[in-house]
Amino acid sequence: MVQEFVKVCDEIEIVEGKIMTAEIKKRPIAIARYEGKLYAVDNICTHDGGHLGEGNVIKGQVQCPRHGARFDLKTGQVKRMPAIMGIGTYEIKVENGQVFVAIPE
Repeated sequence: MVQEFVKVCDEIEIVEGKIMTAEIKKRPIAIARYEGKLYAVDNICTHDGGHLGEGNVIKGQVQCPRHGARFDLKTGQVKRMPAIMGIGTYEIKVENGQVFVAIPE
């Protein structure tokens, strides 16, 4: 599968414990910093379509603001119901202070 890294923002814009959102190639993406590391995941909860970017980062997980479902930032796996299906995760890199996310073609 071919992936293209797309510039999203300056690294300084992503604050520890907060979530930033972006649309990359028509995909809603949530980007979070947890314990200094950046993660990129789908911005849509698989339970009820809530925007994860409006939720919270808790112990390496993103929590949906609607019903509290949680997903692991690293793997996308469900960590707390009511969701039963995981979310997509995306490779992320930083070069010269710029954040890039890889989106499959």
